[in-house]
Amino acid sequence: MYPHVTDNNDRWIARWLTVCAVVIFGMILLGGVTRLTDSGLSMVEWQPIMGAIPPLSAADWEVAFAKYQQYPEFQKINYGMDLAGFKVIFLYEYLHRVLGRLIGLLYFFPMVFFMARGMVRRPLVPKLLVLFVLGGCQGLLGWYMVKSGLVDRPDVSQYRLTAHLGLAVLVYGYMVWLVIQITSPHRRLPNNPPMRIMGLVALVYLMILSGGFVAGTDAGISYPTWPLMGDHFIPPSIYAEGWVSAFEQVTTIQFNHRMFAYALALLVAAIALVNLRASTDLRVKWGAGAMAVALVCQVTLGISTLLTYVAVPVAAAHQGGAVVLLTAVLFFSHARLTERSRL
Repeated sequence: MYPHVTDNNDRWIARWLTVCAVVIFGMILLGGVTRLTDSGLSMVEWQPIMGAIPPLSAADWEVAFAKYQQYPEFQKINYGMDLAGFKVIFLYEYLHRVLGRLIGLLYFFPMVFFMARGMVRRPLVPKLLVLFVLGGCQGLLGWYMVKSGLVDRPDVSQYRLTAHLGLAVLVYGYMVWLVIQITSPHRRLPNNPPMRIMGLVALVYLMILSGGFVAGTDAGISYPTWPLMGDHFIPPSIYAEGWVSAFEQVTTIQFNHRMFAYALALLVAAIALVNLRASTDLRVKWGAGAMAVALVCQVTLGISTLLTYVAVPVAAAHQGGAVVLLTAVLFFSHARLTERSRL
């Protein structure tokens, strides 16, 4: 594993960060399932320490259910739910929060150990600390998101949900980038990387944020058809409420997500094809090929999500597919940026 890494300490750091990135990927998938099953508001309290212990007795479950019944989601939507149904949505959210705590432990203690043993190269120290701070912010942002659905609206704010998703993907992407750098010491990044290459990463990231607004407003179920939205390619009601429609009107949100997807798919496909044909760097070719495969899978999953009326397994796979595409684009971008510097 990691054959290009010559320093044993770097191997351990890369392995640790890879494990953390894989678990964060699982966390993003579980977060998508939690959202798709409307489970996120089942735990109405934020207890970072005591909240790690689930209800253990029938009395504990009754107390937790009674607290849930005091909030808008139960009163306006799930008023017919019984205790058995509550347990299902509670466990999704509980597992989501427990996995978040596990990621914190999985990151913090090895980081302290590696730093105490002097195993981390000095330039990497601030980057690891930044990841730790961002991870802590992610936990706080998660509760800030949940709070938005506990006031008078039986749903979380799409703005806060998108920010929560965006920060999770940012942490994951930065971690993957560090792993690529650590395991590629024979390739040096330029001091002034071309913006057109890193811009591709930014576009994929923005596409994921666009998907966050689709998820946060349930816009995916408004037009479960493809390639048309109902009877139109361009629905007449888009931007009916002005520019704010891009973030709050389901028709406009889904339309924008589709158009962004079409444009990005054409761009990624063109870049992959050009580099597969023209590049003499094997890593660039591998990156381009990975992008192409991930793109085809993601487009297929996106269409399938619509046609299955946002079926949970398909929609969750679509969210995961976006992260896989981002991973492939990060690998490709690093390969292109270091194409002339390989030793």
